[in-house]
Amino acid sequence: MLRITFITANGERIAAEAADGDSLLDVAQIADMPLEGTCEGQMACSTCHVIVGKDWFDKLPPASDDEEDMLDLAAGVTRTSRLACQITLTAALDGLEVRIPGESRNMQRR
Repeated sequence: MLRITFITANGERIAAEAADGDSLLDVAQIADMPLEGTCEGQMACSTCHVIVGKDWFDKLPPASDDEEDMLDLAAGVTRTSRLACQITLTAALDGLEVRIPGESRNMQRR
């Protein structure tokens, strides 16, 4: 199992477990993080925007041009922003830390 830490907008640290090959979006949703993923991981929205910890960002494969285009639509984008649906978890990412932007909201919740 891989360890993932989500840091909420208010600074709370939420630990989650993932398997090699899992999508970060799926793990975030199971951990009850407010990432909507409206397009269900098809990279047609930016509702799964996360900010990857600086120490981890360079361990990820580079974002595609399509992902960069979607990030242009997200609020609060930083240099280490990524779409959670585009991050496939591997052993090299064991311990990954990502922050949920304050602008996140899950429209599926009431």
